[in-house]
Amino acid sequence: MKKLIFASLLSLFTIASFAQNTRITDPNTIGWLAYTGTIRLNQKWGLHTEVQLRRDRLASDPQQNLFRAGVNYTLNNKVGFRVGYALAETYNYGDIPLNNLGKQFTEHRIYQMATLNDKSGIFEFSHRFMLEQRWIGRYTNASLTKEDDFVYWNRMRYMFRTNIPLKGRTISDKTPYLAVYDEILIGFGKNVNENIFDQNRLAILLGYRFSPKARIEVGYLNQIAQLSREVNGRNVFQDNKGVLLSTILNF
Repeated sequence: MKKLIFASLLSLFTIASFAQNTRITDPNTIGWLAYTGTIRLNQKWGLHTEVQLRRDRLASDPQQNLFRAGVNYTLNNKVGFRVGYALAETYNYGDIPLNNLGKQFTEHRIYQMATLNDKSGIFEFSHRFMLEQRWIGRYTNASLTKEDDFVYWNRMRYMFRTNIPLKGRTISDKTPYLAVYDEILIGFGKNVNENIFDQNRLAILLGYRFSPKARIEVGYLNQIAQLSREVNGRNVFQDNKGVLLSTILNF
């Protein structure tokens, strides 16, 4: 029995070591600036606007610019839906760029989203489910200066988030709070290559609610992203760590 357990542990250790040896890790230091704005039209309908300026080397180099817009529908105080469009411009950053030619590229997305909100004691919980239809620009010739083709990808996302007040039992006006979230992004469909696992994002943030119309959050962000291609027969993972600063406004 002891020999069997030892052999099993040795096999697991060997598999884990092999997996690590076939992986390339590209670490980067990132700084993300985010603005989110919601315009409520009535009790049920609203508009969503979002701008994210994502930087490499904390602030000096561009990583990605993201612009997102959508239409919100609130079923009740626990369930909401959104459909919309996003435009992303990704730049050449890191030691191993996402694009094998080392060029920036444009991405168009259509997305559908559902959110579930709940509260237990002092904890506020939210679950966010998102589907994305993505058209990612690519270059069929290295001499080109602009993408001449767009490849269609699918992606699904799930995010769990909790907010905890640091004063009192509820997050009301002039209340600091702690926010923690983790989001996993999974690619699927015929055009997905190496990265069925696309990304995971973990954030630990300190927030402050000024009023029902304005909040601000700042803290630590860790983004693990897998490239859709291999380099020298090995999978490549970005390990991006840095700071997230977010402003949330409700009109």
